Amino acid sequence: MKHMWTPWRMAYILSDKEDDCVFCDMLEAADDRESLVLHRGERAFLVLNKYPYNNGHLMAVPYRHVDTLEALTAAELADVMALVTLGMRALRAAMQPEGFNIGVNIGKVAGAGVEDHVHVHIVPRWTGDTNFMPVFGEVRVIPQALCETYDLLKTAVDAILTEGILDKVTR
Repeated sequence: MKHMWTPWRMAYILSDKEDDCVFCDMLEAADDRESLVLHRGERAFLVLNKYPYNNGHLMAVPYRHVDTLEALTAAELADVMALVTLGMRALRAAMQPEGFNIGVNIGKVAGAGVEDHVHVHIVPRWTGDTNFMPVFGEVRVIPQALCETYDLLKTAVDAILTEGILDKVTR
């Protein structure tokens, strides 16, 4: 039997598992750092994934609770994509990834973990970030604590926004 120590999961295990939306809950939270929200735009927000596929895994999420991209307005789609760009710029500045996987999983059969609130994944990639652990051990290794990753990326996001690099749609 294989064991992996993941003490940060205990809060989730012991939490009340109502049918609440994790993204809507993040929006209502008073502490953006605690809820891992990096930036709140006009119609969407950028958040660090609490259960990342890779270190620095972000998500751009519309405020409106809808289950598919087709249900979003053009303005909402523009804000989501502007936040994808902001996330990529912040990741490049803070973590120097060599590439990205950008994707949307719509529906359970497509792999959506949160089926009813559409979101775009921004996964930074590095040469060799897939090694023997996920292949043979079916275990993904995340080398940095979420709070450290958050602080690193929050600094990068704030610097990018201060420089005014992105269009006003992300403000």
